[in-house]
Amino acid sequence: MFYGCTSTTLTQGPAFDRDCYARIDSRAGVPAITAAGALVALLERLDVARFAFTSPYVASLNDLAIAFIEDFGMRCARRLDAPMPMRNEDVAAATPDEIAARALEADCAEADAIVVSCTDYRATEAIEAIERQAGKPVVTSNQALLLLGLERLAIDLAGSPLAHHLAAKRMAAI
Repeated sequence: MFYGCTSTTLTQGPAFDRDCYARIDSRAGVPAITAAGALVALLERLDVARFAFTSPYVASLNDLAIAFIEDFGMRCARRLDAPMPMRNEDVAAATPDEIAARALEADCAEADAIVVSCTDYRATEAIEAIERQAGKPVVTSNQALLLLGLERLAIDLAGSPLAHHLAAKRMAAI
């Protein structure tokens, strides 16, 4: 079972995230994964030490999101915050081109990967363009949730549109 809201668990911390999927596991009777947990798990699988970060969140929310990831030993090399709070409708209306531009603006040479957080953000559609220009893996909330979920279900990615992304290729090589 997937819990697809990144900011809810990112802002509450790793202990809350573990408790959240443990409660889902016990109540649903099936293994669960959260978007935040999947995001970190994929970054760990990719052996990311430093990451660039962007989201449609304002600085105060990004502080918490970045701290969540950094609790697992990774460090944020650079970030790009939303200049002002966005309504849910505005987050969902952001185009993949706009998201790619923001991700590339957040990127820096020190980052091993680019993290684009938020499950309501159309970031998965921007992965290919970002990776082509940045030359490094892009990890989005939805992509991480899907990749780790499919792996747990033992579903092969071959033929999937996600299979050609750098994160999926590196996962398959591990």
